[in-house]
Amino acid sequence: MPDDVFKIAESFARQRRLSRSALFTRAVEEFLVHHRSEGVTERLNRVYEREDSLLDAVVSKLQFATIPEDPW
Repeated sequence: MPDDVFKIAESFARQRRLSRSALFTRAVEEFLVHHRSEGVTERLNRVYEREDSLLDAVVSKLQFATIPEDPW
């Protein structure tokens, strides 16, 4: 890890009364949670490459029928 990043992390942890280990653990957990969603998007893209994503015409009409008309 570059020295400047390490020093900033150490200062950040100290200000929040965290150990460096706790800070690094939280940072990695957040990173993993953030990037976990990338796999979901990729898998959905693969599904929709093969499957039609258009709504059934009847379902579409029923959906629009439930939307109230806007007075403007």
